[in-house]
Amino acid sequence: MHFRILSLFAAVLLVAACQTKPTTTAVSGGEGAGGVSAHSGAQGDVVSGSVGMDQQVWLSTNIGDRVNFALDKYNIDQAAATRLERQAVWLKENPELTVTIEGNCDERGTREYNLGLGERRANAVKNYLVALGVDASRISTLSFGKESPMALGSNEDAWAQNRNAQTVVY
Repeated sequence: MHFRILSLFAAVLLVAACQTKPTTTAVSGGEGAGGVSAHSGAQGDVVSGSVGMDQQVWLSTNIGDRVNFALDKYNIDQAAATRLERQAVWLKENPELTVTIEGNCDERGTREYNLGLGERRANAVKNYLVALGVDASRISTLSFGKESPMALGSNEDAWAQNRNAQTVVY
């Protein structure tokens, strides 16, 4: 009996693994992706999307989908501000997109503390994007605390990578 249930479960996983996520397309290519910039501003070239490329991959590759934070901090520094300004331009040029800002922490601290800090980081990014003109209804937040590390390891390099907020496109 258990073998039949396990076989059925394996078959469902196999079918699910074969499915592909539909891609969202836009009308112009992006700098760094071999395309032409659709918008040029004071901050440099900012683009509105890509032809045939998944929007999350495009964001990560061409603008950056993460901002990092110092230990126990959730303030937006200059590097984060620059990246978020580019994200805001891109989001305003692609009003059909919605995003979730996922707040993350390193492994130090309690689960509860890190969930709260991750939430403050996600909200800081959301508030910054809203202040730059992105409609707040298009942005949700989620805290993973220390539960979803980007880098494994118990050292400063791994911890620095895990202290972030990631913009995830839906």
